[in-house]
Amino acid sequence: MSIPNKVRFALVGAGIIGNQHGTVMRELADELDLVAVVDLDRAKADKIAAQYGGTVYTSLPEALAGTDFDAVAVCTPTGAHAEVAIEALHSGKHVIIEKPAEVTLAKTDEIIAAQQQAGTLVTVISQHRFDPSTEIVLEAIRKGELGRLTSGIASIDWWRGQTYYDSGDWRGTWALDGGGALMNQGVHTVDLLVAALGNPVEVFAYTATLAHERIEVEDVAVGVVKFESGALGVLHGSTAAFPGLSARLQVHGDKGSAVIDNDKLTYIHTTPQGTESTEAFFGSSGPSNQLDQYDLGNDRAAAAGANPGQLSDAHRHQYLNFLAALRGDEEIRVGLAENRRSVSVILAAYESARTGQPVSLRQSGTAQPKDQTS
Repeated sequence: MSIPNKVRFALVGAGIIGNQHGTVMRELADELDLVAVVDLDRAKADKIAAQYGGTVYTSLPEALAGTDFDAVAVCTPTGAHAEVAIEALHSGKHVIIEKPAEVTLAKTDEIIAAQQQAGTLVTVISQHRFDPSTEIVLEAIRKGELGRLTSGIASIDWWRGQTYYDSGDWRGTWALDGGGALMNQGVHTVDLLVAALGNPVEVFAYTATLAHERIEVEDVAVGVVKFESGALGVLHGSTAAFPGLSARLQVHGDKGSAVIDNDKLTYIHTTPQGTESTEAFFGSSGPSNQLDQYDLGNDRAAAAGANPGQLSDAHRHQYLNFLAALRGDEEIRVGLAENRRSVSVILAAYESARTGQPVSLRQSGTAQPKDQTS
């Protein structure tokens, strides 16, 4: 499938996250066109199209029949991602899928099979992989500047009021949300933990619903993850932490540590290869923060015409990677396989909470949350 100078997009799902994708598409108007907006609720689609352009449709088949486009952005409720993505792939389209790819590994694997058959490109939104803070930490790990990785913490201390869950009948359901604090709100931070610490092999977790009513899923989850390297990770996800604090990643090794808080690198200390790490008595305060040695991306954001840290800026970099991959200039940095690995940790946490047992990812690649089928 040849790609024109400006990639033509169809946006499927005109809710909050669909509006976010519309914002990114407008900001990248030199490189892409939004030519179709699809939603079962025509009024929502009309609103998005009025802001960002495109012909309105109420189904993807209708859009496929009515407008030519090259790629589809899937922004429906998570449990409907596979249906839309597979239909787009069967039509030969490239696809961007909002996180996570799907609510089960079985459905994710169906998307993978469809992509392999189509031979087109798929990326799953994991925009924080593209944050300067993440790139700095992952590069330090790759260079061995944190030494042997020993542990990590993924913590999401957020609040969602009852009105959030009551705002849509799909919210807080296993079938369409796929889970609560971990799957919906925490998936990005879990993804960063996995990107940093490597292949996860076992999970043990507890979950609870403590601060909300009329939802099937958890608003608090805690757990531990064992990684193939021997490193241990801690999971903490909450939408019951009033008034809402931050999403935080900590990565620790025997030669360095790093902390990302609310997408910003707030602490890093590394030991370059070939040098000795500085010992601190008991490590009570540890060596100094080396933050001032790193480019935190403000120049990159300014060059792109954005404010550092704004939501559209985070998505923009992943869109730019996708567009570059379509041109053959780059590889897709976050594909279905990477997303599947992160989601497998979350699904294993739900299975562990249900059974009270550790879940081996080597043996249980199909762990499902309670009351949910694949």
